[in-house]
Amino acid sequence: MDKITFKNKFQDEYPFKSHFLNLNGHNYHYVDEGRGEVVLMLHGNPTWSFYYRNLIKDLSQTHRVIVPDHMGCGFSDKPEDYPYHLESHIQNLVKLIHFLDLKKMIVVVHDWGGAIGFGMMTRYPQLIDKIIILNTAAFLSQNIPKRIAVLKGHPWSKFLIQNLNLFAWPATFMTTKKTLSSKIKEGYLFPYSSVKERVAIHAFVDDIPLSKNHPSFQTLYEIQEKLKSLRGLPKLILWGGRDFCFDKTFFETWLQYYPDAEARWYADAGHYIIEDKQTECLAEIREFIK
Repeated sequence: MDKITFKNKFQDEYPFKSHFLNLNGHNYHYVDEGRGEVVLMLHGNPTWSFYYRNLIKDLSQTHRVIVPDHMGCGFSDKPEDYPYHLESHIQNLVKLIHFLDLKKMIVVVHDWGGAIGFGMMTRYPQLIDKIIILNTAAFLSQNIPKRIAVLKGHPWSKFLIQNLNLFAWPATFMTTKKTLSSKIKEGYLFPYSSVKERVAIHAFVDDIPLSKNHPSFQTLYEIQEKLKSLRGLPKLILWGGRDFCFDKTFFETWLQYYPDAEARWYADAGHYIIEDKQTECLAEIREFIK
């Protein structure tokens, strides 16, 4: 199924126009819908802007909603020889923000979007108005779930993730408490239908910094050290309590950094919290950004 066929089949779920920014010869895809105050949404691995489809449709009625696909993800290019490290993703995001001249943004982060988003926000706090945190991290941790640790440390990690699709595919049923429809699963997997298209999925797993000699360790450490500098900004934390990856310890760590944040704990929601709690999350976010 090509992109045009996808757009036709998923017109009700993903009716958004595609935009591209050329970054050193590579196309960086983003959604830009609506008008008004900017809401910037940042996805994780192995999702893409499709994860935020319901928020985009709702919030774009009153706001300008911008959702990029990180390089190697979604409709962005997927070059094989590319520095898929945290710093590169942050730099790509910063270039998009400068290109669109975005200011006073409400930033929504999930999964790897947390490290990427807070990487940008700790460097440009003057551009941020509010922050919404969804099952993510932007600080160093050795608390990595066994099922991901096995893939990360396995000598055949790249083969297992890229050739056998043992990350994106399991994510369609391990990340939610409710069962996703076959069509929504198909939507999540569409950009990752071949071995070459899953290069960034493996790279994100490989980029989890667990030691000081890891290429992304220093970047994440610097983000962690600057998190408290954002304490003056309003924050909303929405958390799925059934998340096998970002468990309660991550939720509690965020509250240590931001004790004044509004926080909601959903005991019966998984990692893809806005799939399990779409109505509740929309209501909370609307009230928060109103």
